[in-house]
Amino acid sequence: MIKIIDYKAGNAPSVMHAAVHLGYEAEFARCADDLEGATRIILPGVGSAKATMDSLRETGLIDALESAVLQRKTPFLGICVGLQILFEHSEEEDATCLGWLKGNVVRFDEGKVRVPQMGWNEVRFEPRAPTANPALNTSPRADYFYFVNSYHAKPKDPTDIWGVADYGDTFTAAVCRENIYATQFHVEKSGKAGLALLDKFLKL
Repeated sequence: MIKIIDYKAGNAPSVMHAAVHLGYEAEFARCADDLEGATRIILPGVGSAKATMDSLRETGLIDALESAVLQRKTPFLGICVGLQILFEHSEEEDATCLGWLKGNVVRFDEGKVRVPQMGWNEVRFEPRAPTANPALNTSPRADYFYFVNSYHAKPKDPTDIWGVADYGDTFTAAVCRENIYATQFHVEKSGKAGLALLDKFLKL
């Protein structure tokens, strides 16, 4: 069963709507027990990394997520802040994050670009990302997706980078490692391209 994490700082209803639109059955997960039997897990996010971590901690979901994703290797998709908290630390409110991936999250340079980034941006997917399931590579290798973000991830391991975009400088727009996938952009708000990517993940 597809489980969509529903917490105070999340955007779960929009993701649920997208999954149902694609013809899938899904359930909200609001506590640790709700992740039992999950075959796919989606962690949407809006707001700050600290608020997201606090919400996951208060609902007891962190240990359950780590058991499902890191131990049982359940396919996982993080969206927006759901990508940022995969790393060790975020500059946003000095937040300690999950640390599933090595690296940090930093703020865009306001001397170069307007912050936050809001709108459509082209994402170029890495065709040879070593841990990426080929089923999730888009065709063509680039497409436009919808972003709302003031911060972006800087992975320590370049092989974790799945897709990049340009906003002032080139930044990480998507990451993957084994069963863990995440996008800085909102797949559920990115029209046909976003729905196609979500569909490919749900079919893994």
